[in-house]
Amino acid sequence: MTTDSLPSRLRGYDRHESYEWNYANAPDVAGIALAEIPGDWTFCGRPCASPLGMPAGPLLNGRWILYYASLGFDVLTYKTVRSVERSCYDLPNLQPVVSGSLRGDETEVPACDEMSGSWAVSFGMPSQSPEQWRRDIEWTRRELPAEKLLNVSVVASIEDGWTIDDTADDYARCARWAVESGADSVETNFSCPNVNTADGQLYQVSADAGIVAERVREAVGTTPFVIKAGHVTEAAQAEELLAAVAGHVDAIAMTNSVAASVRRPDGTREFDGQRRGICGAATREASLEQTRLFAGLVESGKHDVSLIGVGGAASAADVEDYLTAGAESVHIATAAMVDPLLAQTIRSEWVDRQGR
Repeated sequence: MTTDSLPSRLRGYDRHESYEWNYANAPDVAGIALAEIPGDWTFCGRPCASPLGMPAGPLLNGRWILYYASLGFDVLTYKTVRSVERSCYDLPNLQPVVSGSLRGDETEVPACDEMSGSWAVSFGMPSQSPEQWRRDIEWTRRELPAEKLLNVSVVASIEDGWTIDDTADDYARCARWAVESGADSVETNFSCPNVNTADGQLYQVSADAGIVAERVREAVGTTPFVIKAGHVTEAAQAEELLAAVAGHVDAIAMTNSVAASVRRPDGTREFDGQRRGICGAATREASLEQTRLFAGLVESGKHDVSLIGVGGAASAADVEDYLTAGAESVHIATAAMVDPLLAQTIRSEWVDRQGR
């Protein structure tokens, strides 16, 4: 289903409009029928009504969170916030691309006009001021149904001359503010292909990731704590990251896109030739494989951490694939941005599949 075919009261993020416009024009809460997904589901060990969640990308503020909560998602991740206000990159922020399954070694993907399952994401982790987002998180938690879980994504805003301790302190500061404002859990973004600072590649530097994770744990106490990792294919790198962070975190969310540059039809490069995170259907197989890789290491008994599957899920079968791969919860962004009724559809598909 495309956004154009939806009822007028239902819509997703409008990629033709600015980030600021979308922030200010969240849809109203929808009243739709939702089938239950039977089972004992958890998120970071906490009881949850279903395995369906949303990562940070589409949920710009509390109104967007309430909207998607009403559409059938049970873990809602507030879009990444900072200790300072930060503007969004210029349009395009979401550029549709043509791509089969990405492995991570591709140098470029071709742009296209119509969305067919995957797009390049280029926001740059914008953020409202701490005063604004803290008030909004407080309001969101008050308005959100009690059974829904509010996960808040945070990132450091690195300045020239900062050490890893400075970076860790900034992550911890934002995480503490999120918890004080009512977050049920916090997520530190250790992966963003769209920025050139160290925070965007932290998952690739295990020792530094461990320092930040330890500092954040000290700041949030027993509050459930997730880190978001980028694309990892090698067992040695996965083991090194797990060894560094598993003692401090409750879960790892993966995968935060697969990076590639985007080629326009005229042969020139979008985004000044810089790589961007490709999200959607093209990342599903890579993300599933990464989930299996990490699950195997966790199941070896050396690490006690849950996994959150992220990347390309668009059906009940996809959700089941992630759960079978070892994920505790499955978070969906791209497909739900294109079709806001996706969770309703997945719930109905789930009931039908279980009844066979």
